[in-house]
Amino acid sequence: MQQPSFFIPHGGGPCFFMDDPRGIWTGMAAFLRALSAALPEKPRAVLVVSGHWETDGFAFTGAERPSLVFDYYGFPKHTYELRYDAPGSPGLAARAAALLAEAGISASVDPARGLDHGVFVPLKVALPDADIPVVEMSVDRTLDPALHVAAGRALAALRDDGVLILASGMSFHNMRGYGDPRFTAPSEAFDAWLTEAAEQAGPARADHLARWESAPAARLSHPEAEHLLPLMVAAGASEQAGERVYSEKVLETIISGFRFD
Repeated sequence: MQQPSFFIPHGGGPCFFMDDPRGIWTGMAAFLRALSAALPEKPRAVLVVSGHWETDGFAFTGAERPSLVFDYYGFPKHTYELRYDAPGSPGLAARAAALLAEAGISASVDPARGLDHGVFVPLKVALPDADIPVVEMSVDRTLDPALHVAAGRALAALRDDGVLILASGMSFHNMRGYGDPRFTAPSEAFDAWLTEAAEQAGPARADHLARWESAPAARLSHPEAEHLLPLMVAAGASEQAGERVYSEKVLETIISGFRFD
């Protein structure tokens, strides 16, 4: 059965596995926990596009048992002892790379790379049993939005084979802006534009997303684009109109998630 694709927020570092007396991450965690119930059936595998891995051309993790990459700093000791022992899928990695190559897009398989926190942190919440094979996909270092939409389009066939495509990033990602009420209005303006773009269908959506830098408060919301570009892949993997399925004020900024059927 065909799986949807999603753009999900992955939070801040290992936020879901730390004390949270103010409840900052409660709503986001609840959204992630509910994700599996929103799927048509249990996925055969999960392909996660992470904004925390940039490569020349796209790359896919090809390990049978991927390790974890603890690419966050200054957090409590126990957060560096987290486990997520999901199997990898060298076959899926190879097929995904081949689909991109057939579309004229540079791609490779990295047999040694582990899963970074843009992957294992949200998956520990959304799919805690760790019994579904996981492959991570990088973003291309050019940060070209049209290229990422095209990559998603090339990977769309995986959805028909029961592969869930999860794009992991943040719809607002400016470290200076988190917790600063001066960024609430700019984040609202960008989120309104992003939602309108995502809720369009195929070609119109692709055109809007390719021009994301012209959106209101675009560069205030994303000084760099690596946390937004996974959305382009998820959107490119569908021709149907998208749906905003999560939106919340987090640390004074609006954070949203989207589904594409």
